[in-house]
Amino acid sequence: MELLHRGKVRDVYSDRPGEVILVATDRVSVYDVVLPTPIPDKGKLLTSLSLWWFEQLADVMPNHVISATDVPAEFEGRAVRVQQVDIIQVECIARGYLAGLGWDAYQESGKISGVSIPPGLREGDKLPQPVFTPTTKTAPEDGHDEPMTFEEVSEAVGPELAKTLEAKTLELFSRATEITAGRGVHLADTKFEFGLAKDGTLVLADEVLTSDSSRYWRDEDWKPGQRQVSFDKQYVRDWARDLGTWDKTPPGPEIPAEVVDETRARYVAMYERVTGLKWE
Repeated sequence: MELLHRGKVRDVYSDRPGEVILVATDRVSVYDVVLPTPIPDKGKLLTSLSLWWFEQLADVMPNHVISATDVPAEFEGRAVRVQQVDIIQVECIARGYLAGLGWDAYQESGKISGVSIPPGLREGDKLPQPVFTPTTKTAPEDGHDEPMTFEEVSEAVGPELAKTLEAKTLELFSRATEITAGRGVHLADTKFEFGLAKDGTLVLADEVLTSDSSRYWRDEDWKPGQRQVSFDKQYVRDWARDLGTWDKTPPGPEIPAEVVDETRARYVAMYERVTGLKWE
């Protein structure tokens, strides 16, 4: 097997023409920095949740998954064999609530990625309707992802593809929120990645609706007007931000054992609530 790419969380291998193996590790990154402490079972949890969501959304659009079992034994449970596709260089983000960078942008300008948001909303408030707020796809060594307006997406990929990306992002998000709402979960926002298969078909790629790429809040915790209780990677981001001693550049700080344990517990809890399956 050939290692094609080592990302912040995923490693990509090739062993057959036209196919790659995505391996989710237990690494965790915040502010584009990989922290030195792994989260046990994180790779398996992300892979299992992503596969579950690919199944739920298969009637909305095709995806790149070939097999979750036809993978090397050493990667069992945390790897997926997928079609090799040309990833579109736009992070397609859908937001249904004000949180994170979306909240920061709203406070500064009343807009997110050029989209005007009604005034008077608080952190954690539900938006009148979900919005498409894309960003660039920037390698960590080259900087951070930057917000893109719809016009900038059109210039980058062409107007027709830009319209399709927006429509599919919002359609996928709508279906996902219908599912999570029935399970006592607010899906605040999420990131989708799309790719073009060899025949030109647009497919859903990478991971989908994991606790690394999404913000998940339990119904019973949702309290607009303050920072929300997160059952996703935001818990680690908040811990790192609240340290007050780290400048968000490498090397990252070691994560204390109690934060590791709580992070894993929250990933497990959200996996079980969203899927209705017991994590073994």
